[in-house]
Amino acid sequence: MDIVERSQDIQDGIEERVKRVGKGKYGRVIKMARKPTDEEFAKTATIVAIGIILIGGMGFAIYLIMKYGPKMFG
Repeated sequence: MDIVERSQDIQDGIEERVKRVGKGKYGRVIKMARKPTDEEFAKTATIVAIGIILIGGMGFAIYLIMKYGPKMFG
């Protein structure tokens, strides 16, 4: 099999997979998906930012306890 036939087979396989994207088990989800409104995006971004800040703050607090805790209690 030469390079041209092999590349054609690969391209045919890719095209077949792309054709089936909307028909599998996730097809319904893809069809229902839509772009969020500005308000939905702002709320989501705010919630994500609050979560990142909280997790970062907890990590920093744990870091401080691990670094200075043994000196204070030991």
